[in-house]
Formats: sequence, C-alpha cells, structure tokens
Amino acid sequence: MATLLYRLGRFSYRRARLVIVAWLVVFAATIGGGLALGGQTDETFSIPGTESQVALDQLNALFPAVSGASAQAVVVAPEGAAVTDAGIRDQIDTLERALIGVDGVDSVLGPFDEFADGQVSDDEAVAIVRVQLDGASSDISEETIAALVATAETVDVRVEFAGQVFQDTTVGLTVSEVLGVLFAGAVLIITFGSLRAAWMPLATALIGVGIVVGAILGLAAFLPVSSSAPLLAVMIGLAVGIDYALFILSRHRGQLARGMDPAESAAVAVGTAGSAVVFAGATVIIALLGLLVVGVPFLSVMGVGAAFAVLIAIAAAVTLLPALLGVAGAKLVPREGSRAWKRAHPDATTAPTMGRRWVRGVMKRPVLTSISVVAVLGVLSIPAFSLDLNLPDGGSEPAGSTQREAYDIIADAFGPGTAGPLLVTLDITQTTDILDDLAAIRGELEQVDGVASVSPGIPSPGLETAIFQVAPETAPDDPATKLVVADLRAAGDAIEEEFGTPLAVTGVTAVGIDISTRLTNALVPFGLVVVGLSVVLLMAVFRSVLVPVKAALGFLLSVGSAMGVTVAVFQWGWGAELLHAEPGPILSFMPIILMAVLFGLAMDYEVFLVSGMREEFVRTGEPRRSIEDGFANGARVVTAAALIMFFVFAAFVPEGSGLIKPIALSLAVGIAIDAFVVRMTLGPALMALFGRAAWWFPRALDRTLPDLDVEGEKLRHHRDHRAWAAEQGDAVIVADRLGFEGTDAQLTLVAGPGTRVDLVGEGATRRLAGATLAGYLPPRSGRAVVADAVLPSEAGRASRRVTLVDVSGDRLAPTVTIAALVSERIALAAGYPRGLRRTRRWIARLTTALASLGVEPLGVADPETAVAALDPRRRALVLAAVATLDATPVIVLDHRDDALTGDDIALLDALVQRLAPAPVVRVWGREPGSPAADGALTVDLDSASTLIERSGA
Repeated sequence: MATLLYRLGRFSYRRARLVIVAWLVVFAATIGGGLALGGQTDETFSIPGTESQVALDQLNALFPAVSGASAQAVVVAPEGAAVTDAGIRDQIDTLERALIGVDGVDSVLGPFDEFADGQVSDDEAVAIVRVQLDGASSDISEETIAALVATAETVDVRVEFAGQVFQDTTVGLTVSEVLGVLFAGAVLIITFGSLRAAWMPLATALIGVGIVVGAILGLAAFLPVSSSAPLLAVMIGLAVGIDYALFILSRHRGQLARGMDPAESAAVAVGTAGSAVVFAGATVIIALLGLLVVGVPFLSVMGVGAAFAVLIAIAAAVTLLPALLGVAGAKLVPREGSRAWKRAHPDATTAPTMGRRWVRGVMKRPVLTSISVVAVLGVLSIPAFSLDLNLPDGGSEPAGSTQREAYDIIADAFGPGTAGPLLVTLDITQTTDILDDLAAIRGELEQVDGVASVSPGIPSPGLETAIFQVAPETAPDDPATKLVVADLRAAGDAIEEEFGTPLAVTGVTAVGIDISTRLTNALVPFGLVVVGLSVVLLMAVFRSVLVPVKAALGFLLSVGSAMGVTVAVFQWGWGAELLHAEPGPILSFMPIILMAVLFGLAMDYEVFLVSGMREEFVRTGEPRRSIEDGFANGARVVTAAALIMFFVFAAFVPEGSGLIKPIALSLAVGIAIDAFVVRMTLGPALMALFGRAAWWFPRALDRTLPDLDVEGEKLRHHRDHRAWAAEQGDAVIVADRLGFEGTDAQLTLVAGPGTRVDLVGEGATRRLAGATLAGYLPPRSGRAVVADAVLPSEAGRASRRVTLVDVSGDRLAPTVTIAALVSERIALAAGYPRGLRRTRRWIARLTTALASLGVEPLGVADPETAVAALDPRRRALVLAAVATLDATPVIVLDHRDDALTGDDIALLDALVQRLAPAPVVRVWGREPGSPAADGALTVDLDSASTLIERSGA
C-alpha cells in the first residue's frame, strides 16, 4: 500500500495541472448534475416491517382518506368569549370554506359538524378544525402549506396550525458553519505558520464536500434522502478532509525542512502519512457503513452518504493535495529558524516540546492517570443512562412558530396527548355486526391505562378496516406514551380473540416510537459489528492485540461521556438556553450516528499517534522511548486535527436546526474528550503500563492477517533499492544476492541495454530465477531492480516489462497456428485489433530475417502451419521471435536441456536482436557444462535446488 501511494503521490505531483483540472471537472460536473436533476429531500421517517408502518401502508391501500397527511387549524376565542358564540361560529364557518378551497385539501371536519368528536375544549375557548390532505406528508407542496396558513387571514380570530406537514424537519447550512471553517483555517495557520500551506487542506476539503453534496442531490432525484444526509456528509467531509490533508502536508513540510527534494518529499509523505490516512479512513467508512445493519432506510442513506464523503476526502488527500504541492514546489520549504524548521530539527533546540513534556508527565504516574481519567469520564457518562429517544414533534419546534403555538394550545385545552393522537386500526372483514362491535371495542380501548379519549370507530368505504383515534393522557414525546402504545397492542390480543378483529396501533406518534425502539435495539449489534471489524483492521495495522482492544475500550468511554453531556443539555436542560435548545427527548438516531462517526474519528487519532509509536518501536525496540518519541512526533498534528474537527462540529450547534444540534454537540464533545483525554492521556498511560506486552502478537494471527505496513517500512526498502540501482548507471537489470524460493541459489548481476545474460544452472533453478526476475515469484532474499521495477514491491510492474517464454513449446496446443499465435500476441501487446494483413506482414518479416541468418523457412512461411508441427529448432525460432512483439526491455528465454545446442541458442539470440524494436536484455538459461557463448555475460547459479533434492530427483 505505501509503495502504491508513493507512486500515486509522485504521479500527482509531476502531473499537477492534469490532476487539478480533473478534480475541478468532476466537481463542476457533479454539482451541475445534482442541480440539474433537481432532487428534493424527503423528511418522511419510516421503517419497513414495523407494526405501525405495516398498518399505515394498509390504511393507504384500503382507507386512503385517513392515511394521508392531515392538519389541524386551532381556533382560539378572544378572552371572555367562547367558540360556541354565534359570531365566532360564523368565523369558523368562513375558515372552513377557505380551507376546503385550498388545492390539495381532501376534506374538512369542523368542530360543530355532525360527525365531529371532541373538537371543542371543555371551557369552549378553543376549537379544532380537522383538515385531511391528499397524499402523504412528503407529497404536500410548499404552496399548499402556505395556502393553508394564509386562510388564517380570512377571519378575525386567532388561528394556529398543527400537523406534521407544518413541522420544519429540514436542515441546512447557516453562517455559523462558515465560522467553523474560518476557525479551522486559523488553526491551520497557527499549525503551519504559513498562509501558503494553510489554504491547501481547506481547498481539498471544500472541493471534496462539493462533489459529495452534488452526488447526494443527484441521488435524491431517485431515492428518498433526508436533508440530514447532505448536512452530515458536509460535517464529516469537512472535518476529515481538512484533517487528512493536514497529516500529509505536515509530513511533507517536515521532510522539506530536513532538505528532501520537493517531488520526492510529496511522494514519501503520501506513501507514509497517506497510508495512515487510508487505513484511518477505512475505519471511518466501516463504522458509517455499519449503519446498513440497522435496517432503517433513511439512516442507511445517511451512512452511505457520509462514507462516500470520507472516501472522497481520502482520494483528495492522496491525489489533489500532492498536485497542489506540485504547483507550490519549493515555496513550501520552511525558513531556517522558523517553528516548522525547529520541529523538523529537534536536536537544534534544547527545550523539549509541549507534547514531549506532556507524555513524560503521563508516563511518570500511569496508574494514577488511568484511574483519574476513567473516574472522570465515568461520572460524565452517568446522564447517558437516562437517555430518552424520540422523533421531533410540534413541541420541539421553535418558540413562536405557528406549529409550536398550536401544539401548546391543544396541550393546554385538550390534554397533551391530543396533540399527537394514535390511530388504532381494525380488520373488520370477519365482523357481522360492525357498529355494535366497534362501540364495544371503543369501550375496551377506553379502559387501557393512560388513554384520555377514544373517538368513535370509523369503517372504511369498503368495510375492510376501521380506525379509532386514541388520545393518550401524556404528550407524544413522554416516555409514558410508549407504555400506552405497548398496552394498546397488548389489549389488541384480547380484542382479537373476543371479536375476531386483528388490531394494530399506528399514526405519527406510534411510528416515531417504533423507530426509536428499533434504533435502541440496534445499538448493541451495530456496536459489535463495527467495533469487531475495526479491531481486526487495527490488529493488521499495528500487529498487536492489546493496542486495538485498548482503542475500542477507550472509545466506549468517549461515546458514553459524549452521550452524557448531550443528555444533560438537551434532555435535562442544563445550559440549554445558551445553545437556544428546547429540552426534551433526544433525536432517535443521534446515538447510532454518534457511535458510527465518533468511532471512526477516534480510530483516526489512534492510528496517527500509535503508528508513530509502532514505527519507533520497530526501529529501536525500546517501549518507553517509543511511546515518548512517537507521541511527540504526532501530538501537534493530532491536536490541530482534533481542534479543527471540534470547531467544525461545534459550529453547527448554536444556530443549527433542532435535528442536527444534538448530533453536532455530541460529536464536538466526543472529539474533544477522545482526542485530548482518551488518546493523548489515557492511551500513553496504558501503553506505559503494558510495556513490551503492548506489541505482543500471536504467530497464528501474524500469519493470518495481512501486513498493512502503515509505518512505510516496505516503502523505505523500495526507495533504498531505487537509490542503489541509480548508482549502477543505465543498467536494465541490477540484482544483489537475489535469492529464489525453493533453492539456495543466488543471483548477482548488472546488465545494460542489449546485453545477453546466460544463467547457468539446473533447469528448475533457472526457471525459478527467470520467474523471479519477471515478477511472478517473490524473491527469498536480496534485492533487484528489473526494467525500472523494484522487486518485490513492484512485482506487477516487472511482469509487464519482462517477457517470459519457454522456446521448447511443450505446452502449446497442437492446433495453434503461427497466424493465430502472432495475431493474439499483437492484440495483447499493442492493443491492436487482430488483422490478417498485419499478421501476414509480420510473418513475412520473420521469414526474411530467417533467410538472412541462413535458415530455410520451410513451414514458417505458411501462416496456417501448426507451431507444434515444426521441428524443435524452427519451433524455438518462431516462439523466440514472437516474444519480441511485446517490445519489453527484458526477455527471459528457457528451454529443455536436451532441446537445443549452443549454436541453436546463438541463432535464436541473433534473431531476437534483429526483430526487437530496441536493444533488449536477453536472459538465456543454460545447463552446467555447456560451452560459454561469445559476448555473453555468464552467471553461475552454482547451487543445486533444494526443491529438487526434496523431491528426490
């Protein structure tokens, strides 16, 4: 991974303008496409499969007149008057006529109509006009809502409106988010001490966020997408986009300060810090995609959108950022004596950095530090045990809004439960006495504890179903209402047994309760899936058992503390007025969003801090020194990253939507606690207590899990090998004690363009050597650069630049003709379509070359001759000649020991040189004891293959 990212960073640096233009084109196309598709967000919350949702879907099919969106016009009589007064009743009639005339209104039921029920308060000061709309809440247009509100102007009494259609559940960006970006910019300027460097992470993050928002808007044209989805993606994308670029840019400037070439520094920074970015981002993506296991559609879309934002942030950090570095070039080199220069030269300063002093203090008293942190965070987590989840209702709307006014009026005049009634549906297809049974069932429902009133049962026009409107004694967001729903469903079993009418509880309030219950029950399996996968990933990264387990347990403290603070503010009301928040239940999906996002970001800090410790431990083997040096090297950049995330999330709290405030506050608090308390305080203390055991890793796991090399050890070897090969001039193959699997043989070689190399050894040993040089087998030891490809880190590139052929042709099918072999090779090598004319032209060239070498072409001149039908000499000539079609700088040729003589090989070698488009290195296999060839570089593989010895050959 590190080597791949190194090459990607190098390419982006050298092709800076191309990469930048490509990103800008994608940015413009995505934004333009999203706006052109005109996707609209959908604030309908539903969970398929829940009782309330199934009942609501059945109502929509059988009784659409009551299943759609509804509204309530709340009429308040002037002080001293009553809604039953003649003048007020006239005003209500006028209001009803105005309401029925609004487009999208299906029916209006006034408080004094024949079938009205409980629509006038006991003191006759308030009346409710019920309005049934066409379609679901998501189908009601803004024009219809505005027209409904405008009807209040047609009467001379106070009218307020309630209903889900009036609740503003959309969320959007405000000026406070801009302040968050400005704060992040200020942190970057302080961190880098340079304006030129500070704008780059902001630019990459903003371009990435723009792409994500455009993509989500485009998706909204085809799928229901909550407005919270793009906003969450913006929050996550900004935070991780800035942070990931910050980590790479910090590494780059440190290397520049130490004198590294800018192009090489950018590539190395992407290969090392970029590896940590990729795997840290992978943990965030795993956590966010874990939302899919919850089975909530709108939450799944939010998780996928945020995961896409992280993916784009990673891509921007490892491609767009090095391109920007390529434009800046050497201008980013810190001035000698500046803070950035001093950080890169710690030996030039005598005073230890703040990070080093901090970690020394932590490690001095690790037990006391650990106990203190756990105790404090445990106290902060106590309020989390009082967590009450629900979806927003009219009571959570801003004070002074019409929906909040209507909600409060209804709650005061009719009881809080009337503001969010439940719908009880009955299947009456098996009932013979419908009206009497409905009356009896109404009486049963009125006996349920917590029920304030039950409306008369209303059968559907087709007599398939009937509904009751049940008003609980408590508000929709009151925990007691959840018990009422449970008791109604329990009573439904007895009612079904007695009357044969299956019962279900639905409505907006019941749907909200079911969603909250589903999300609460999903927290544990979600946590197990996400934490389990990420612990395995961290084991692969750190090659340790204790470090990933410590990271996961630290996360539990962080998330508990964040939830505790959020409950204290938004549920208990501590300091809520400072944040312009209304105390009440916490948004249902806040805990699961918090767990997903915070876990991913917490693992970011773990990777960036502990990878430095791991790198030092691998180099020195000293645990305490590794903790100190690794922490000191990463503390400043992690501090800056955490502050940036804190400011970005905190910016959404003061003036943000009521939906997003609890999420933003919990993330801001969680980030601060996790970074500064858990990762930078508790983490080093526990690592000091673990000592060398922190890096214990069972051999079975070491063999099972891949080595992800986040520290870039393989990249260092890759760069060292390249520097070593560069010292050999223009050599095409450079090998130093290159060992092969299955044999004790070693190869040391320097071969320039046009060189012939003879590998002398047993057949199996020669084939192992050839396959290793061609990148098909990993070397057992040593180092090599073949055709500008470093082995083993660039084995794939070597396989594309080395042609490996057995000129004996033993594996050829007997029906393969010369024309078929040549045309297939031309198509594979050059990407040309197969053509008989081109094939015949090349075969004619081959016959001419053979004739010039004194070889009678015989069957070679006929394209339809089967290759296997040729004699061994001519078959080898055809196969060797075909190998030149690849136009690779190296060709490795081998044969059976008894197939060809030394003169035959000399002839084949001459043919290859004549047909190759450029001087090519030819590596021939030759058995021991055969005569040496003139002008050939002979390498004795001098050791019998242990593979042959083991096989008994």
